[in-house]
Amino acid sequence: MSEFIDVSAEGGVQTIRINRPDKKNALTHDMYAALASALDAANGDEAIRASVFLGTPGTFTAGNDIGDFLAVAMSGKRDKMAVVDFLERIIMAPKPLIAGVDGLAIGLGTTMLMHCDHVVASPDSTFHTPFVDLGLVPEAGSSLIGPRFMGHHRAFELLAMAEPMSAQAAVDAGFVNALVDADQVEAAALDAARTIAAKPPEALAIARRLIRGDRSDVLERMREELELFSQRLASDEARAAFMAFMNKGQKKAS
Repeated sequence: MSEFIDVSAEGGVQTIRINRPDKKNALTHDMYAALASALDAANGDEAIRASVFLGTPGTFTAGNDIGDFLAVAMSGKRDKMAVVDFLERIIMAPKPLIAGVDGLAIGLGTTMLMHCDHVVASPDSTFHTPFVDLGLVPEAGSSLIGPRFMGHHRAFELLAMAEPMSAQAAVDAGFVNALVDADQVEAAALDAARTIAAKPPEALAIARRLIRGDRSDVLERMREELELFSQRLASDEARAAFMAFMNKGQKKAS
């Protein structure tokens, strides 16, 4: 397990906190492995009836840690990429998933929310998927389920134009349920999880399965995106975009 993923359980609710605030909760290979392991643990424990994803004040997650991600992706060992394990778990999760978002939700920090069953956010939260700006493509099955949530035009604006989406726009788009004050995000997410966990579990599982529908097409799209994502990583366009991104970060740090 990663030191930056805190996992606890109480009253039928598993809490999974992304806790690397000095790096804006950017996700590394080990963190993805810990997230996947936490979901496996929840699925294997009858006492756990729902899982909640949380970040830290001001940041849900900035998505992939660029340096870590590039090192793993460029190694050619795609089957060793823990992000794939996590995406498979979150897409096919048999138990309800809840998220509480305060602040930045970038890249996978946004697309993972499309697989959750209930999401609360603070009014100042921002959702941004800069894949195309980095010469890449959408991931996590978002190119399929994004248009289902919000229609083609909003999905194109978010996933292809890479325009940041406000918290209210995310509510209007359908992947955030409600906005609450920043200091109430965690409590609201946990309250929703406790409400869900108190439902008759078999009836809830059947209702959720009917509502979510067959997820095999989402899993297939995620794998198609991954193949294209890998191809794009090797492109001159992506290399130039990443170099510009890294240089920009170095200039800000100096």
